[in-house]
Amino acid sequence: MSTGVRPVGILGGMGPEATILLMQKVLKRVDARDDADHVPLIVHQNPQVPSRIAALIDGTGENPAPVLAGMARGLEAAGALALAMPCNTAHAYADDIRTATDLPFLDMVAATAQALPEGAVVGLLASPATQTVGVFDAAFGDRGISARTADPERMLDLIRAIKAGDATLAAAAELRALADAVGAVDRLVIACTELSLVTGGLEPGSWLDALDVLAGDIVAFARG
Repeated sequence: MSTGVRPVGILGGMGPEATILLMQKVLKRVDARDDADHVPLIVHQNPQVPSRIAALIDGTGENPAPVLAGMARGLEAAGALALAMPCNTAHAYADDIRTATDLPFLDMVAATAQALPEGAVVGLLASPATQTVGVFDAAFGDRGISARTADPERMLDLIRAIKAGDATLAAAAELRALADAVGAVDRLVIACTELSLVTGGLEPGSWLDALDVLAGDIVAFARG
C-alpha cells in the first residue's frame, strides 16, 4: 500500500451492482501506474440489509439501522479509517452509522448539496422513500436549493426493475422520460444509486450523480 493512503470502508449491497459501480468509479479517478497506486477499499457487500422501502414507505419492514451500525463497527474492526455508503435512501440512517463508531462518515447527501450552486432548482431523481423522509431536505435547505421530483410510482417501478437486472436501454429511456417530465431545472441530480446504472440516455452536462460525488470524496480522503 502506498505510504499515507488510508482505507475507506464501504457499507454496500444496497444494491450490489451500485456498490460495484462505485468501486469502478473510484478506480477510474486514480491515475495509477501500478496496483499500489489505487485506493484501498474494505467493502461489506451485504444485500441482506433490511429493505429501506419496506421500512420507510410501507412502515412494515425491519429497521435497517441496527444492521447498518453493525456493518460500520465491522468495517472499523477490519481497518477502515472512514466510512461511505453508496445508497441515498439509506442516508436516512446516517446518524445511526455515525454513532456506531468514531470514524468519519463521508456523507454523500451533504457532499452532493455542496457540489450544487446555491439557490439552484434541481430535478431530484430519487426513490420515493428518499423523497418521503426528506433525505436531502436539510442539506438542500442550508444552500437554498429547491427540488422538483418525478412521478413516484413510475420511479419505484424503474428502480425495482433495475434491481431485478433490467439495466437496459429501455430502463435508460424511462429515466430520460422521467427526467423530462420534471420540467425546466438548473440541474438534474441522480439521487438513487440504482439509477446511476442507466444514465446513458440523459443529456451530457445536464446532471450530477451523487455516486460520482461520493467517489471523489473517497479518493480525496484516502489520499489525504
